[in-house]
Amino acid sequence: MTNADDIEDSSAPLIEHLAELRTRLIYSVLAFVVGMVLCFTVAGQILDFLLVPIEHTMRQLGNENPVMQYTAPQEYFFTLVRISVVGGLMLGFPVIAYQLWRFVAPGLYRSEKNAFLPFLIASPALFLLGAAFAQYVVVPLAMNFFLGFADVPSVIAAYFNGGVETVRESGIDIVFQGKVNESLDITLKMIVAFGICFQLPVLLTLMGKAGLASSRGLRGTRKYAVVGILVVAALVTPPDVVTQIILFVVVYGLYEISIFLVARVEKKKDEEARAEGVIGEDESLFDIPGDDEPEDDDKADPKA
Repeated sequence: MTNADDIEDSSAPLIEHLAELRTRLIYSVLAFVVGMVLCFTVAGQILDFLLVPIEHTMRQLGNENPVMQYTAPQEYFFTLVRISVVGGLMLGFPVIAYQLWRFVAPGLYRSEKNAFLPFLIASPALFLLGAAFAQYVVVPLAMNFFLGFADVPSVIAAYFNGGVETVRESGIDIVFQGKVNESLDITLKMIVAFGICFQLPVLLTLMGKAGLASSRGLRGTRKYAVVGILVVAALVTPPDVVTQIILFVVVYGLYEISIFLVARVEKKKDEEARAEGVIGEDESLFDIPGDDEPEDDDKADPKA
């Protein structure tokens, strides 16, 4: 057999992997396109659903006929396209995740498959939970705060005038004329931001299983996590304090849940190691050597 034959034989697995990757990518793209087309057929209804929080807020503030506007001929069309793209990704995600699994699974051991599969299921579930939290809790609170804050002067004026509407002799009235794309942009950003942030337990638990994170390390970096979460909250949410505080509280809660889940992973690994006789009953795979040295120094004789 010549060197050329050796090279050709060694390249065969790579070609097979590339062909498999190409097949999985084609199926994933088709799933996304089909999902996008399906969402575009009902994009108007989806838009109405996403604008429900702002509609309710406007009605509560006395606007009996809420109206949204667009100021460019193509604006409404591309708004529906944006909805279709996001909806297509969400509808196609199960197929995309399955194709990813089919590509990765042959290279995994059975134990690795059993460890990875639950996270593949939990990830979309947590994203939907985060998206629902944003749609039903965060967006209504943000809209109530901003639109209600803008309406405070008129409420105070009506109170001092006995509820009688007054005519302004000077100045202009400032009223809310919402644009479709801008209002939708706020809602989609919150939905995506909270959906991604709800992936934190999945990410950190996977890192714990891979040995890249430990409960001790996560507890020790709490103060840095607080700063990081505050920075993320300021970057991924609209510039209002209410939404940023809500995102911080939720993500920090998820961080604490992640510590608990990683600790459970470590406990299970310790139990398996004890059963195999790798460590003793009072030992742990995650003990850090030298942790007790400061205590020994404190107990040492100062005259020594």
